[in-house]
Amino acid sequence: MIRAVFVTGACVNTGVAIVEKFAEEGCNVVFSGRNADKVAEAKQRYEKKFPSVKIFGYALSSLTGSGEVDEKSLDEMFADLDENGIFIDTLVLNAADQGLNMKIFENPLSDFTRVVGANVFWNYAICERAALRMKQNGGGSITFINSNTAYRAIPDRIAYETSKGAQLGMMRGLALDLGKYGIRVNAVLPGMIITDRWEKNPDFYKSVPSRYTPLGSVATGRDVADAVWYFAAHAANTTGAELVVDGGNTIQLYPIIPKE
Repeated sequence: MIRAVFVTGACVNTGVAIVEKFAEEGCNVVFSGRNADKVAEAKQRYEKKFPSVKIFGYALSSLTGSGEVDEKSLDEMFADLDENGIFIDTLVLNAADQGLNMKIFENPLSDFTRVVGANVFWNYAICERAALRMKQNGGGSITFINSNTAYRAIPDRIAYETSKGAQLGMMRGLALDLGKYGIRVNAVLPGMIITDRWEKNPDFYKSVPSRYTPLGSVATGRDVADAVWYFAAHAANTTGAELVVDGGNTIQLYPIIPKE
């Protein structure tokens, strides 16, 4: 049996940092992305950088064209993993529909259901399949990459905020129901993360209020990856827990913006 971590949404940004953290620690990695070409490119990069571990990549779409969870693609992936003797003992649910610019009086309901479908229903479907195999093989770890927006709202992201709040409820429910099988379920709650969006919108990120944290710094993908690794490798008696990685943003009533 080949044991591996499965990281969703791992072709760019935070997903890459999570894959690299686990690969550095000697873990075999299964990862997914939406675009087949990007998955193939990422697989090549990972294999070149980490030749001592096994890397498996899959192109997955969270929802079908009609807006339903793409269960067929998930079943095909897990069947392929089973056939090749690959057991996912650690699941990291990183992929998300960001639900940007969601205007309550302008966007159709289908936009709202798409975001919730991708961030809640699809993740549940992955958990269900992964947890069944964990149950059969002595347990495992599931970590949601959630968000501090589950507690603190930001403008025009109502579907995303709704989905992240629902994710935490799902996390706690899964932790309770799966604990007896030795399966731990937790969540990492980042705030703002430095991604390629910083390079694309430098003026916006230069002055956005959430960059002014009590620690004076903004999280990197590696910060998030370290938190995920803690849950997977060190938190043997922890389940149903939340770990916030936002430089302290959540604790402040409003950001203290220095006067120039």
